Amino acid sequence: MKLWLTVAALSGFLSVAIGAFAAHGLEGRLPEEALAWLATGLRYHMLHVAGLLAVGVLAGQAPTRSLTLAGGGFLLGTLLFSGLLYAMALTGARWLGMIVPLGGLGFLVGWVALACYALSRQEERT
Repeated sequence: MKLWLTVAALSGFLSVAIGAFAAHGLEGRLPEEALAWLATGLRYHMLHVAGLLAVGVLAGQAPTRSLTLAGGGFLLGTLLFSGLLYAMALTGARWLGMIVPLGGLGFLVGWVALACYALSRQEERT
């Protein structure tokens, strides 16, 4: 589906831009702990760009509810998990750390939904 490929491309662009900004603009300006939060957020962000790309490619062949759920989970996970880690690093607002695990749940929902899609496709072929 064009939507998920577009979301994946924009998310990939943002992860590279944020990574470059962190490496070149924030090194030495933030505490090590904040840089570690940024690094973790970036790692999960870029990994889930790949998940969004997979959803986009697969949805182009046969869009399903499970693919929509997978894409939504990856997007929500990126916004909450990575986005809140970025915000924590830049603002020092540690209380945001209480919400970050909800992004992890979004990622988990996305991967389970993608697995459900794969299993449903396997059953159709047998």
